[in-house]
Amino acid sequence: MSESSPSPVTPIIAVEHVFKSVTDSTGTLDILRDIDFRLAPRETAAIVGASGSGKSTLLSIIAGLDTPTRGTVRLDGHDLFAIDEDERAALRAQKVGFVFQSFQLMGNLTALENVMLPLELANRRDARKAAADMLARVGLGQRLSHYPKVLSGGEQQRVALARAFVVHPAVLLADEPTGSLDFATGETIMQLMFELNREQGTTLVLVTHDRGIAARCERRITIDAGQVAEN
Repeated sequence: MSESSPSPVTPIIAVEHVFKSVTDSTGTLDILRDIDFRLAPRETAAIVGASGSGKSTLLSIIAGLDTPTRGTVRLDGHDLFAIDEDERAALRAQKVGFVFQSFQLMGNLTALENVMLPLELANRRDARKAAADMLARVGLGQRLSHYPKVLSGGEQQRVALARAFVVHPAVLLADEPTGSLDFATGETIMQLMFELNREQGTTLVLVTHDRGIAARCERRITIDAGQVAEN
């Protein structure tokens, strides 16, 4: 009797023949052309390419924040563009964490309140404790009551990491997370990001121009003139 083959792993992200074009008075510009790849749970992938190659647009489409001209994205089996925006937002809140180059913290909220925000939106009763614990994990246990304007760039990005990981997302999307930081601070932030990613078993999709950072990921997806040149 032959052994049964193992069941294939269902991808956590499936980008299926995605095209993106924009049209204005000068004509049509093709930003993405037939992007197609799959990522397994816990996989880490870097999206790399020259400035203007379509990396950030692709990340926005994976998040369901932008819509493709053709094609679709499946997040944990859900077709993002077969559901409405409210349903996409609910799915993002449940499944996805974000880290941006510009931190995107709420300036009128303390570090603790920024990290509590996604937990409160999810009606977590332990929001304050969970947020405080996560800030301690990223080395900011003594900065809970500080507002973003009095935090350094590296500290702000630590708050952003804490906010992203505190909900234990299935997927973390990071867009040039060290782009606003000096080299040494950026190295520290990336080390922390990869540590948290391993601890939580998150699927990481990272847009970066830094080949050294990209080399830390299991996959490298190179976008050239809107197409996958290397996968």
